[in-house]
Amino acid sequence: MQDPKLALLRSPTRRRLITVLAAGAAAPAVLRITGALAAYPERPVRIVVANSPGGPSDIIARIMAATLQEATGATFVVENRGGAAGNIGMGTVARSEPDGYTILLATSAYAVNPGLFETLPYDPFKDFAAIVELATSPNVFAVRPELGVGTIEEFVTLAKQEPDKFNVSTPPIGTTPQLQAEVFKVRAGLQRMASVTHTGGGEALNALLSKTVQLSSGVLAPAHPHIKSGAIKGLAVTGAARWHDLPDIPTMLEAGYKDFVFETYTSLMAPANISPETVAWLERECLKVLQRPELRDKLVAAGFEVQAKDGKTHMARVAREVPMYREIIAGAGIGKRKG
Repeated sequence: MQDPKLALLRSPTRRRLITVLAAGAAAPAVLRITGALAAYPERPVRIVVANSPGGPSDIIARIMAATLQEATGATFVVENRGGAAGNIGMGTVARSEPDGYTILLATSAYAVNPGLFETLPYDPFKDFAAIVELATSPNVFAVRPELGVGTIEEFVTLAKQEPDKFNVSTPPIGTTPQLQAEVFKVRAGLQRMASVTHTGGGEALNALLSKTVQLSSGVLAPAHPHIKSGAIKGLAVTGAARWHDLPDIPTMLEAGYKDFVFETYTSLMAPANISPETVAWLERECLKVLQRPELRDKLVAAGFEVQAKDGKTHMARVAREVPMYREIIAGAGIGKRKG
């Protein structure tokens, strides 16, 4: 004969009671987790740009901040922390709380600086979690129209006549426009041409617009409207192909400079140890807004090519580019700088 107590334990009613009690005990924890996730972001998210206002990273940060705010209802603000080739801003975010409220708008300097500086305030593989790769932009060499040259070859011929009287403006040390300027000087035989570095791409471009330099080496995005208006003349772009709405400007490859392809990427990064749920939210929302036709049109018009790649794919780029830029820097004879 079956024990009545054993029968009670095995009864459907008893099993249902145990299930309900277990669910009830777990419910507060589940509600706490769900509530925490639902609350993010409950205060403004700060996007730190490691460059000064007006450059390509600042342009795309403000476009993304405005679009994310409109799409999610959350508040996104842009803060410029330029200096030391981006190391100040990148170091600031690396040391910030990994709570999702401080993120970095990174550029190619993130992958360049490990090969350029003796020490860094961040480790590109340990101190950050990638959120999304946003867009890329080729660089461009540009001059004032009154200089009277129409190609990069004509500029080299003119500059070689009096190289001490020519200079080139660039964004900060370690940016791809600054590196390409140094490589160009070596390969064109213009080592005596002075390089004038600025705290951001906007200032470097303004140096050309204000006629204080003869050549500008910068990202296409901020230069694009000035090229279209005729205020400056693009001599060559540094992408693998000509830019879609600037078909008359050849590439450096076409100008005879083998393997001369430089571009600037932009991405969003968060401090390491951020919760996977927060990274997933940011990645998902960024990828969604990057699919909006109006946003894509705005970025393309500003000189960017939209990538919209997830964080894992972006880190694969970083893994490729860190050693690549180390080799370029060494080959160009650019000495290591103090952090």
